Amino acid sequence: MESPFFCDMTAMTGDQRTRHSVLAKELQCAVKQIQELPNGYVVQFPMEPSMVLLLAEFITLERLCCPFFTLALEAQRDHGPLWLRITGREGVKPFIRAEFGINP
Repeated sequence: MESPFFCDMTAMTGDQRTRHSVLAKELQCAVKQIQELPNGYVVQFPMEPSMVLLLAEFITLERLCCPFFTLALEAQRDHGPLWLRITGREGVKPFIRAEFGINP
């Protein structure tokens, strides 16, 4: 059975929810660009070691409350950009837009 499209914040402890909120705000300020994909979005961030760590922590927490996302972190070759890929099954894009504040 597939997970429904809703965020289960009870899957995190109080400390985890607080940290998730802090990370989401930090990451939102660091977004360089957003590209639409057939099954989600890919978001570019500055290629900095600290950003890789923040995104890895965010992915770890986001998977708890939203298990229906596929989350991938990609650091492109030759010192290229850092991308967070957020995808899922049919119908997930409107949820991603709402959850991450993406305007189509």
